[in-house]
Parts: sequence; structure tokens; C-alpha cells
Amino acid sequence: MSEKTTKPSPQKNVQRRTFLKGSAALGTAAAVGSLTMARSAHAAGNDELKVALIGCGGRGNGAAVNATKGDENLKVTVLADIFPDKVEASKRILSRQLGDRLAVTDENCFSGFDAYKQVMETDVDVVLLCTTPHFRPAHLEAAIAAGKHVFCEKPVAIDAPGCRKVMETVEKAKQKNLSIVSGLCWRYHPSVIATVEKIKEGLIGDVVSMQENYLAGTLWHRGNKEEWSEMEYQIRNWLYFTWLSGDHIAEQAIHSIDKAQWIMDDQPPVSCYGLGGREVRTGEEYGNIFDHHAVMFEYAGGQKMFHYTRQMAGCFNQTEDFIMGTKGNAKILAGVIEGQNNWKYDGPGGNMYDLEHKALYEGMRSGNIINNGEYMTKSTMCAIMGRMATYTGKQVTWDEAWNSQEDLTPKSYEWGPVTIPTPIAVPGKTKLV
Repeated sequence: MSEKTTKPSPQKNVQRRTFLKGSAALGTAAAVGSLTMARSAHAAGNDELKVALIGCGGRGNGAAVNATKGDENLKVTVLADIFPDKVEASKRILSRQLGDRLAVTDENCFSGFDAYKQVMETDVDVVLLCTTPHFRPAHLEAAIAAGKHVFCEKPVAIDAPGCRKVMETVEKAKQKNLSIVSGLCWRYHPSVIATVEKIKEGLIGDVVSMQENYLAGTLWHRGNKEEWSEMEYQIRNWLYFTWLSGDHIAEQAIHSIDKAQWIMDDQPPVSCYGLGGREVRTGEEYGNIFDHHAVMFEYAGGQKMFHYTRQMAGCFNQTEDFIMGTKGNAKILAGVIEGQNNWKYDGPGGNMYDLEHKALYEGMRSGNIINNGEYMTKSTMCAIMGRMATYTGKQVTWDEAWNSQEDLTPKSYEWGPVTIPTPIAVPGKTKLV
């Protein structure tokens, strides 16, 4: 690596981010605008697009491949990650998968907590934000400030202050005609799009209730090494710490919550309550997240969404969306409606991970800029609201959740102790902040 590639060290700090207090305005789910003359000229026609990947894990490498399938005249030219070994691994993996579509030099590889800032100084057109979710608000803010278009993985934050910061950035992106395409990928799946459209057309009548199942097995754990500090250990095993992942209700099961939000025209629920805990993953290696959540969300019109998620081995698994209406029922992932108006999707397929990138680049080249920022932020906040309910055992309103002052930001980013408490929540005792 070049001298620009910095090895993480105890002296490496990132200034603690600050968040706006109070509510941000909530509106429609997308914004369409026109490119400025300079960016329109750059992105038009067959001009080559340059893409940076921030977050060189499995999802990040996958997003880089998806990007090249989304546009024929695009190259990945910059790689960045907190850990230098992840950058090197990404270079090897993507070199095999992308060939000459990977045009990364040592000078354009960055590591450390400040790596994302160095990315913004390069000439890339698009930034893929695929890091640990905790860092998303700061990375998105920097990308939009630098005039970059963005692919933004889910969730977009892990606490309410982060969501409010993201919503502010989303508004700035609209003002600058910059793209924000969300990693909530089911909104780009042809069968899912068609099924949701049929529900909205009234084929099942009025929606009465929704059952969202994301019942899954366990995920990876990277272990521990003697040379790792506590900060490095937690970031390398970020799934298991609420301050990094938001818990799996936000990190993984947000996909199910997002589809329910889509059905409800992205209007947030009025309140929720639920239950959750640690039944199987009880050891210290599993940090402080729960291994199951069950939450009932209620909307202003009286509709209820019952959301179930767990990460346990050897159990019944199911990922499906059951939408109940006055004239019938729908299964969104199955693409089926049964009742007074039977229907089944029989149209074309497609890889939603590729299609979301295709939409991003087509929007840039045509000037029809996509901004998924509002719905991705509200779906993220909805998942965090559910976590608040399961952690505290309380009924939580949307206003309480959105205006929460619980800020899960460490006092400093250094390769030493973690400067934020990571207690395991106890329903009935953990307070709503």
C-alpha cells in the first residue's frame, strides 16, 4: 500500500460526531430531480463512472460486483476499510471477480477510522457505503458534502440521533441533486414490486394486518486474538454489539419491516410494544444483542404489523410477508394473492442486488436522480423503535422514538478500550432514553 494507506494505531482518532436535536421533517419516499450541468455532462452517455467502496467485507465486495453489473462503463477505482487486511483481501477477491473493471492502485487504498475522508478527496463519482452500520451517518454526510452519488446499505443508523442526522443529509442531497439509492433491495425486486402494486390497487381490499417473519439461523463470529484491543474485537465482531449493528432487528430483519412500511405508504407506526431476549446466545462472545424479538406495531388507521425475528440454530426458519385484507390475503415474497381476486406473479425475474445499482446509474445518466433517503431512514427508525420496545419492555410511541436522546457514539475512536457501555438490556429495568 501507499503512504496514504494508514495502519490503525492508538493515536488515530475520529472527532465524535454531533447530531441535530429535535425532529426532522418527514415527507415522501423519493425525490426526482435533474443533475447540475457539470455532473450531467460528466455522467451522460458513455462517460466512464468511477466508484469507491467503503467497507470491504462480504456485503461490500458483493456491492462492488453488483455495481459493475449495473452499468457497463463503470470501474471500481478506490477501496477503503477500517482494517488494512480487509482492503488487501478485497483487492484479491475483486481482482478475480472483476478483472479490468477493478482499477485500484495502491495510492487509492485507504484504511483507518479516517479512511472515508480520504475517499472523498478522490475523483470518484459514486461511493458505496457498506461498512458497519454505526458509521453510516458520518459517511453519508461526508459523501454528500463532497458531491458524491451514494449507494447506502441498510440500516442507515443505529440510534435516533443518527437517523435525524441522516434525514438532514438526505435533504442536502436533494438540494444538490445527488443520488441516494438504498440497500433495502426488495424494493427493486420485480415480483415484489408487482405484488405490492396489486395490494395498493386493492386486490386484497383494505389492509387489516401484516405478519412479518424473519426467522433465521445464526451468522458468523470472527473469534478473538490476543493482539486485538477491545475496540478492534468489537468492530471485527460488530454484529453482536448494539452500538455497531443496532441489533439484528435493525441489521437484518429491517428488510421485513421495510416491506410493511412500503405497504403503509411509508407512514410510520403510531406505537409499538414487544418482547425479546437472549435465550440461546448467552455467552460473552455474543456481546449485548438479543437473539429474538417479537414486536406489534400499530398504525394510525388501526392496522397492526406483527414482526417476528430470531437468530437461532436448529429452529424453524421462514422469511415471508403475510398481508391480510378485507377481500383476501397476500404473500409478498411468494408473489401470490388469494381471496376474491386470485393472482400470481408470472413476469420476468432479475437480481435485485444488480437492479438497484442499475437504477442508480441509469438515474445519473438520464438526470432522473433517485433519492430513497426518506423511506430508508424511516424504516431504520421503525426497527430501532422496535428494539427500544423489546429492550425496555415499554410501549413506545413514534414521537418518543424519533426524539430519543440515546446516542450510542463512543467518546473516542481509538484502538484501546471501548468508551461506551455495552450492558445487556433487561426489560422492565432498562430505561427509555
